[in-house]
Amino acid sequence: MVATTLPFRDDLTVDYDAYAEHVRWLIDNGCDGVVPNGSLGEYQTLTAEERARVVTTAVEAAGDGARVMPGVAAYGSAESRRWAEQAAEAGAGSVLLLPPNAYRADHAAVRAHYAEVARAGVSIVAYNNPIDTKVDLVPGLLAELHAEGSIVAVKEFSGDVRRAYEIAELAPGLDLLIGADDVLLELAIAGAVGWIAGYPNALPQACATLYRAAVSGDLETALPLYKSLHSLLRWDSKTEFVQAIKLSVDLAGRRGGPTRAPRLPLVPEIESAVRAATEKALAEGLK
Repeated sequence: MVATTLPFRDDLTVDYDAYAEHVRWLIDNGCDGVVPNGSLGEYQTLTAEERARVVTTAVEAAGDGARVMPGVAAYGSAESRRWAEQAAEAGAGSVLLLPPNAYRADHAAVRAHYAEVARAGVSIVAYNNPIDTKVDLVPGLLAELHAEGSIVAVKEFSGDVRRAYEIAELAPGLDLLIGADDVLLELAIAGAVGWIAGYPNALPQACATLYRAAVSGDLETALPLYKSLHSLLRWDSKTEFVQAIKLSVDLAGRRGGPTRAPRLPLVPEIESAVRAATEKALAEGLK
């Protein structure tokens, strides 16, 4: 499932036609589905009308709502629930939900938050990103959320691959999804059954091949490809990940385009590093 970038025109309006084409292109090139309105989709900068239309555009372009998992993060639980209801009404098969991130919520607040959004009646994938949210969905808390029926899976972005084994012990029915591109192989080996990915936006075929080899245990295929791609994949875990991935999309001959404020263009040093890594991958025939 690709956490999709969102193409803006030069005047920074959303290019919905280009986005629909991007969704179709990703699926045609080996990806299983898309995750609109995540951080890569710059949802924080969208109006309510734009955010809703991105979801309906994705569902229509994918041709199957099961392939679409909109992000429904918001500062308030009631607002997240409304976005989950909108996603369900649009036909999306699941949603991706951060914990409360307006403050450092305790476990009781996190459980109440997920329970409230679960009332929308759509399958919820929890998103653990303690680096940005300062709220850590530790394995024990994830097990509680799963036991309460609030979540069916977790996108694990902490970078701590040891958690995969503890999650499996405490909540064996909870699906583990790889949340950061640069720990894909480690989490796949540890039992992850999915990947919410950034870099397929630029190189979908190579990333799909890598993912499928990794989860099937085909290290002969996965390891050299992982090494070739890792200088790019690690940008998914950096502050400038949106600009970096959009630049790689541009270099791959697609439309990445600009970002909305407060994200600024990459500084020359970082742009050069991303450009070099992308051009290396393209020169190796990866696409």
